[in-house]
Amino acid sequence: MDTTIEMVRAREVLDSRGEPTVAVDVFLAAGAIGTALVPSGASTGTHEAVELRDGDSKRYRGRGVRKAVSSVDDTVAPELIGEDASDQSAIDSLLRELDGTENKSKLGANAILGVSLACARAAANAVGLPLYRYLGGPLARTLPVPHMNILNGGKHATDSADMQEYMIVPLGLPSFAEAVRAGSEVFHALRAELHERGMGTGVGDEGGFAPSGLKSNEQPIELIVRAIERAGYRAGEDIALALDPASTEFQKDGKYRLAREGRQCSAEDMIGLYAEWQLKYPLASVEDGLGEDDWDGWRKLTQQLGDRLQLVGDDLFVTSVDRIRKGVSEGVANAVLIKPNQIGTLSETIEAVDFAHRSGYAAVVSHRSGETEDTTIADLCVALNTGQIKTGSLSRSERVAKYNRLMEIELELGDAARYPGRDAFPRFRRG
Repeated sequence: MDTTIEMVRAREVLDSRGEPTVAVDVFLAAGAIGTALVPSGASTGTHEAVELRDGDSKRYRGRGVRKAVSSVDDTVAPELIGEDASDQSAIDSLLRELDGTENKSKLGANAILGVSLACARAAANAVGLPLYRYLGGPLARTLPVPHMNILNGGKHATDSADMQEYMIVPLGLPSFAEAVRAGSEVFHALRAELHERGMGTGVGDEGGFAPSGLKSNEQPIELIVRAIERAGYRAGEDIALALDPASTEFQKDGKYRLAREGRQCSAEDMIGLYAEWQLKYPLASVEDGLGEDDWDGWRKLTQQLGDRLQLVGDDLFVTSVDRIRKGVSEGVANAVLIKPNQIGTLSETIEAVDFAHRSGYAAVVSHRSGETEDTTIADLCVALNTGQIKTGSLSRSERVAKYNRLMEIELELGDAARYPGRDAFPRFRRG
């Protein structure tokens, strides 16, 4: 099949928060088309690749992406005509060369990623392969254990917990489809638990409940454990817990400010808090437990809890091989969150996963809080056999789309499908 690029176009669409984002279509000579929609984060690390916005307050409150669309249509498209969409490395190298900056600030990471992913989609469609098989080859067969964010706080909710994400991890289930079922049942059990306590059951940006009136940042954990048991599952055996405090968001002047509890914490205090929770609850993973530049704190966190918890760097690593390399050399964290739009191209995303795995770190492919119906990350998890995905709660269609796609892939794989369960969390000792 001819995978020569004939046309590239971009357009402005809306994400799950009603904010503008970039969609890119790539048309190939053989007639295949690939489309990608780019997500956007709310709590973003300062070291991420730059998302290009218009800055015109009269239109979409300055959040428009016409500049990024123009980057694709006026700068990228003319250079890609005639190139081979199946040569992903060459495509992505050309995109980085056209931008010429380290942080993708000239053309915008949102523009660049849209083109990169759309090329891969188009090439996969041209050869008649699902994206996970096109990218991963015959060994792509591992379904990911999901981190399901069923209670939202921080920047993903208003007047809820200081910490951003309280997740369930169905690691004791026999298949991905059964993990989704368990997650859904716990989600609805949590709704009932909140309702009986007179707490709100509206949802936040990632589809988890966002109740006001919480007494502490620990109370959501207690509520979720009750919901797990209410749904008929065993906390720690069937379903474990995961947290993403997004600590950078409440770190100021070297202190971690937990407004819900009216207290200021040092890095050591935060480490002590996680240690306490790990002993009290079936906690398997903590993401961004400390701030993005608190390397000393992260070292202490890893030294004290790295043999008992999966410690995931998100804002710390921003899907950058250079920052992951620093983490490995300094003994910081033991897992990496993988967000394609933090780095800007598919090739660099794959390189980050590969480097993490070669360094003995786990890799968790992740959505963003401002998501779209695009399901690329579902295929990417299977393609790279990462074994873990983070894509939100069991409500809101932009989240559910990823779960539905993964169940479809599991069905396609049949007996070859592998659901790693507990094997994805070798440090988890509860249950």
